[in-house]
Amino acid sequence: MNILVTNDDGINAEGIEVLARAILDAGHKVIVSAPNVENSGKSHAITFKHPLMVQKVELEGLKDVPCLCVYGTPADCVRAAVHLIDDKIDFCFSGINSGFNSATNVLYSGTVSAAIEANLFGIPAIAVSAQWKKGHSKYEAAARVALEVFDKLDNFSTVQVLNINVPYAEYENLKGIKVCKVGKDVMSIYDVSEDEEGYNMKLKGFPEAAKDVESDINYLMENYATVSPLLYDVTNMTLINELKEMLGDN
Repeated sequence: MNILVTNDDGINAEGIEVLARAILDAGHKVIVSAPNVENSGKSHAITFKHPLMVQKVELEGLKDVPCLCVYGTPADCVRAAVHLIDDKIDFCFSGINSGFNSATNVLYSGTVSAAIEANLFGIPAIAVSAQWKKGHSKYEAAARVALEVFDKLDNFSTVQVLNINVPYAEYENLKGIKVCKVGKDVMSIYDVSEDEEGYNMKLKGFPEAAKDVESDINYLMENYATVSPLLYDVTNMTLINELKEMLGDN
C-alpha cells in the first residue's frame, strides 16, 4: 500500500521516523509530509491567508522516502501531500505523538486532526500517540500496536478514523489492546502565577475525578493500549427534525 505518514511534532521528531520505518519494514511504500516545527495543540487549523510553503527534503533516517516539509499545520501537511504527490494515497498514519491524545484532548490534537483531514479526502487513517514519561515515549511499542491494529482491518471502506494511545511500556508488558470510547475528562488543571504583566497559566493535567471505567483514559492508566473509532460529522441528527419543527421548517 501507498501510505502517508504525518504528525504534529515536526518533521524531525523521533516518533514519525520510528513509525515510518516500521511501515516500510512491513513492506509498504511511505510518503512523509510533516510540519517544519512542532504544531501540538493546533487542532484542525489550516493556512489560507497566505501561500503555504512546502519543500522537498531528505531525512537522514529515511533515505529514498519522498518527504515534504510543510510550513503550516498538520492538516496542511495532509492537504500538501494530496495535492503534490502523484501516486494515490491508500492510507494515512498520523504520529507517533509524544504524549497521549486521549479523552477530550482529541479536540485539540493536531495529530488526530491530521488523521481526520486525510479522511475528508477519502483516505482511511489512524492517529497514534504514546505516553510521554521520563522525557521519552516508547515509540517502538506504539508502532507495533499501530501496525497490529492496521493488519487486522479487513474493510478500509468502513473505517473513518481510529485513535490509538499506548502507555509507557515495552510491547510485551502491555496488558493488551482495548477498543473503547473516548473519555469526557477535560484537561483543565493549570499552574497559575502572577507578575507585573499579568497572569501566567501553564496547563498541567486532568482533574483527579472518578474516571469512566469504559473510557480510553481509564484503560490507559491500567496499562492497556486503546483504540477508539472517531466520528467528525458535526451535525446533530438526533435533534435536526425537532429543530425543524420548532422553527416551522417543513
